[in-house]
Amino acid sequence: MFSFFRKKAPAEPAAVVTPARPAAPAPAAVETPAVPDPGWFGRLSHGLRKTGGSIAAVFTGTRIDAALYEELEAALLMADAGTAATQALLEALKRRVKETQATDPAAVKALLADVLAAQLEPLQKPLVVGEHRPTVMMVVGVNGAGKTTSIGKLTRHLAEGGCKVLLAAADTFRAAAREQLAVWADRAQVQIVSQEGADPAAVTFDAVSAGAARGCDVVIADTAGRLPTQAHLMEELKKIQRVIGRAQAGAPHEVLLVVDGNTGQNALAQVKAFDAALGLTGLVVTKLDGTAKGGVLAAIARWGVERGRVVPVYFIGVGEQLEDLQRFDAREFAEALLR
Repeated sequence: MFSFFRKKAPAEPAAVVTPARPAAPAPAAVETPAVPDPGWFGRLSHGLRKTGGSIAAVFTGTRIDAALYEELEAALLMADAGTAATQALLEALKRRVKETQATDPAAVKALLADVLAAQLEPLQKPLVVGEHRPTVMMVVGVNGAGKTTSIGKLTRHLAEGGCKVLLAAADTFRAAAREQLAVWADRAQVQIVSQEGADPAAVTFDAVSAGAARGCDVVIADTAGRLPTQAHLMEELKKIQRVIGRAQAGAPHEVLLVVDGNTGQNALAQVKAFDAALGLTGLVVTKLDGTAKGGVLAAIARWGVERGRVVPVYFIGVGEQLEDLQRFDAREFAEALLR
């Protein structure tokens, strides 16, 4: 059964509930499943066909030689895997080929899938809710990455999994963002805190306070799109983060960056910049159904391993439908990429 996120019961009963909503007995920690989607793997493979096709073409010959490894190196670099991840993948693959004494290109391709899955495994981690009540999530990203849409989809999945969710429309500079988030709130039948023209930090403070008072499980703050090179705008995000901490000690518990899978190595640059400013806890990689170069996930994983702290990829998306946002699985992604 596919698990979209993990819902964990708090160690103690919730400290704040509304009088009209008596506290229910705390359930045991559970993995809350999403509706099984047999078509997900096919859509993911189709979305990654540009990258996967280039890599798969390397294995159409009959010989395992230096030329094959050179072609594979070029294909991985073109897929935006980056130099460090590419070299790590090639070294690991050569060791596996030597250990297994593989002589068939198809067998080597299968070994590459194993090696790639192992390289991506540090990115695989479930989003946990329930350790804090409410669990406060601050979502950031550049304009056009699919941030608000991803929040909407995540909200639907959380609500359908039994979580009481409150949204904070902290992108007060773009009217369409508030309207778009309000549509998702209506679809998921969750509450939203929104105020036109208000200070984003103030809106977020009110939302976190309201979430605690109303006994919500999750509060999600949608922030305005920011380019990491715009220092004054990044400072605004830092301010929002500080204000959230004033509204609830220890919050935000999750700082999620939404990145467009079509941006290649620029996605890694965004991860580095936002992490340096805010301390990211997770990623959502969207739009893997276009010209996305899926190798960038290997680059993100390698960067995290080298510095000793990996930012996990909680979810990946391949389209606009609710079911097109799913939890990241390293083995599934590797096999879809090399299909």
